[in-house]
Amino acid sequence: MFDHIGFNVGNLEKSLAFYKAVLAPLDLSVLESGEGWAMLGGYSGRLWIGAFGPPPGPIHMAFRAGSRAMVHAFYEAGLAAGGRDNGAPGIRTQYAPDYFAAFLLDPDGHNVEAVSFAAEN
Repeated sequence: MFDHIGFNVGNLEKSLAFYKAVLAPLDLSVLESGEGWAMLGGYSGRLWIGAFGPPPGPIHMAFRAGSRAMVHAFYEAGLAAGGRDNGAPGIRTQYAPDYFAAFLLDPDGHNVEAVSFAAEN
């Protein structure tokens, strides 16, 4: 549905390090960058972060993962990159029977999620 989404961050260096870490296990990477901004993503969409104004209030975004292992890798990479736990990897039956997700807070307090609907391997 979306081609890209963008928002300002409080510290581009910290945010870029965080997003590079959590998106790598999902096979997403930095596509372009310039003075005060970076575009990350892949074929399915792009995330633009910039330092051109104050960050917005907390937002929630979810990235589709191809497997539960990718969700675990997203979560571990995010913690190692300074993200804060907001929900360890696990089944969330309140959303759907096979909804396997993990949640992290990024440097600006945004709720960043990886979700997989793949059956357990």
